[in-house]
Amino acid sequence: MKGLPLAGRRIVVTRPKGQAEKLIELIRQAGGEPLEIPALEIRDLADLAPFHSVMDRLESFDMAIFVSRNAVRKTFALTGGRALPAHLRVATVGNGSREELESRGITDVLAPSGQVDSEALLALPDFAAVAGKRIAIFRGEGGRTLLGDTLTARGALVEQAACYRRARPAHSAALLAAASERGKLDAVTVSSVDGLANLLEMLGGDGPRRLGATTLFVPHPRVAVEAVRKGLKRPVVAGPGDAEMAAALVAYFGGASYN
Repeated sequence: MKGLPLAGRRIVVTRPKGQAEKLIELIRQAGGEPLEIPALEIRDLADLAPFHSVMDRLESFDMAIFVSRNAVRKTFALTGGRALPAHLRVATVGNGSREELESRGITDVLAPSGQVDSEALLALPDFAAVAGKRIAIFRGEGGRTLLGDTLTARGALVEQAACYRRARPAHSAALLAAASERGKLDAVTVSSVDGLANLLEMLGGDGPRRLGATTLFVPHPRVAVEAVRKGLKRPVVAGPGDAEMAAALVAYFGGASYN
């Protein structure tokens, strides 16, 4: 592995279990040592009645928005892979969730091509005139309300269909402590604001100090702003995809002018 850009680098990957494989493989290919320590766990909701209520009436909707890869996976798992109505316009905020939809035979998915977030989706021309449109939003419990609030303000008839919840994995704090004891952690990759909050909980009250010598890599400026607000040094904003995250790691540790 000597000579590879990430040789000797120990990199914590905090994506939920089952969603880290691609990034882990890219880190290995670049010579790094990936440490899979999930900071988020995707769990079932206790009450799925609101979700099924929306699904039972999906024929009456004009559009369905999936806010994440998890929203796609959970929706299809909960419905046994039932096909969406043919007339339904399908939209999402990111490339990962678009790929998930396309893998299930859904074509012509509406998604922003550059910035990957609710703001970018709302800026698309298709969302400029939505008054009277019935829109279902498939999402996790809690989280940002910007998408639904903005569409409602524009006159759309919005219904939220929560299909999963996020939680902090029970054993990840111990895994992180053990990894730290075995040697220096060169980088931590975080995929969301929720993941960042859980990571700091796992580290305890002196989390920012304990991460002082570790470079944080995040997918979006919003996560970077939250990290700085919580006392962490300026993170590297890599981009939302696994390839972008791996490229940022390689650029940073390979000697490129990443600072």
